[in-house]
Amino acid sequence: MQDRKTIRQYSMKTAKVKEKTNKTTQVETDTRISGADAILQSLIIEGVDTVFGYPGGAIMPLYDKLLDYEDSIKHILVRHEQGAAHAAQAFGMVSGKPGVCLATSGPGATNLITGIANAFLDSVPTVFITAQVVSYLIGSDAFQETDIIGISMPVTKWNCQVKNAADIPDTLAKAFYIAKTGRPGPVLVDITKDAQVEKLDFNYRKCDYLRSYNPRLPLKTKALESAAIMINHAERPLILAGHGVLLSGGGKKLLEFA
Repeated sequence: MQDRKTIRQYSMKTAKVKEKTNKTTQVETDTRISGADAILQSLIIEGVDTVFGYPGGAIMPLYDKLLDYEDSIKHILVRHEQGAAHAAQAFGMVSGKPGVCLATSGPGATNLITGIANAFLDSVPTVFITAQVVSYLIGSDAFQETDIIGISMPVTKWNCQVKNAADIPDTLAKAFYIAKTGRPGPVLVDITKDAQVEKLDFNYRKCDYLRSYNPRLPLKTKALESAAIMINHAERPLILAGHGVLLSGGGKKLLEFA
């Protein structure tokens, strides 16, 4: 009986040692990253080196991780979210690259709307990343919960809410593709706080095609021919050139035409 008891105790100790070893090994080999890390690494892959923003409660997981990427991403701290929106728009207009803006949930997100609308009307590529309350509180009128997707829909090319960390890379890839192609403009990605904390296997692939989105519209030759006839018969023709000439790089062609 004593031998059986000794064997049983030894087996239990061995099992506990194996369990601890397995747990230690799992931690050491875990290569998954948080949703906040995924956001910042996605920005780096897209060539982003400057972001504008103002921190707040729901976006703090992202701001905490931002310190680990200060050698790659420069953050411009503003005094109001509207200032961040206009700064991101100005950056996009001057550089030709999408401007990126960060804001928290609730009033932080709603303060962006004027800047988003301005970028929309001026056709400036901008990516707005807002935080949202944890996913299970959405729809419960939680503290600083606002339907920024519904509010921003009329003044964005595209917007989307992310509730799972695994969806962050693909969503941001789509956001940058839509913001830059066709007629440029603002997009908004709303990411819940828990999605910023969750772990995921990071795999980022740049987007170059969306089945439901066609940024290259076919040229209407009949309309072009009609315009040519009207110009040729005009006594005092006037060219009213829009911002699209600059965006498309058609300035020299316009001067040749004139």
